[in-house]
Amino acid sequence: MIEILYQDSRLVAIHKPPGLLVHRSYYARDVKQFAVQELRNFLGGQHVYPIHRLDRKTAGVLLFALDKEMLSLMNEIFNSRAVTKEYWAIVRGYTEQEGVIDYPLTNDDGQRQDAKTYYQTLQHAEINLPFGKHATSRYSLVKALPETGRMHQLRKHLRHIAHPILGSRPHGCNKQNKLWLENFQLEQMMLLARSLRFTHPESQEEVCIKANPTAEFLRVCEILKINMTKFL
Repeated sequence: MIEILYQDSRLVAIHKPPGLLVHRSYYARDVKQFAVQELRNFLGGQHVYPIHRLDRKTAGVLLFALDKEMLSLMNEIFNSRAVTKEYWAIVRGYTEQEGVIDYPLTNDDGQRQDAKTYYQTLQHAEINLPFGKHATSRYSLVKALPETGRMHQLRKHLRHIAHPILGSRPHGCNKQNKLWLENFQLEQMMLLARSLRFTHPESQEEVCIKANPTAEFLRVCEILKINMTKFL
């Protein structure tokens, strides 16, 4: 069932669940369900146009235009970086209280692209889970604000600063992922597209669309004794 987070006459946003592709992909030709088709069916056959992308494993706010003119207007807003995108991630280790990751990334065509992410630590957590030579394991709940929108940017950037996202493959820590799979049966990636904030091109009013954490994200927070009510 599609969860609608926001809807007006020209825009609609859903809470994309983890595992759902935005649209058909050459790399997942066996997949039968897509966010575009699911939303179109939910809206009674209304054509929808994805304005941005979330990768398959990422849950959270996904925005669509309901006509091509609005798609063009919103593309201009995204391309000019006039949208505030907020993500939440659970990562390995204790992150700094805040920081900037300014580290270029290479796309599938081998092209080097500038990429910048601002982040802030919401909470640190330590649990009695032995890992390697350590008697305990440490993690952080992080708020990330990507200024650019490169493929797998947050996964790559957080790994670059040695704080990979829990459950991320291939840009994570395989040993940590195995540890959590064996001890807590965790298979999802702990990354949430928490919110989008922008000025509506038609009404000129500020729009803020938020998605709550998935049940699995909340379960991991409970294991880590992170009280999410402080942040919701």
